[in-house]
Amino acid sequence: MASIKTYTTIFGVLMAFSTVQFVFEFSGLLEDNYGPIMAVILVLSVLKAMAVAGWYMHIIEEPRSITYIALAGVLGVIALTVGATYSIS
Repeated sequence: MASIKTYTTIFGVLMAFSTVQFVFEFSGLLEDNYGPIMAVILVLSVLKAMAVAGWYMHIIEEPRSITYIALAGVLGVIALTVGATYSIS
């Protein structure tokens, strides 16, 4: 099990990623450069999901087969998000 220092560090990183996403979404940059900003937001979202699943849900301590199943779910979400992006524009 990870130490309190590890959990606190991960929490700080998650907070920083969320702040960056908030700034991108509400600063007006998204309207001007939709593609690149949306790519940054999606990458940050995937990194946040991996951090939460890895440490807070303890997937890093599970067998690799369970990790691969979780990664398949993440890839499915990315595919659905990309598909939804095309239907919006």
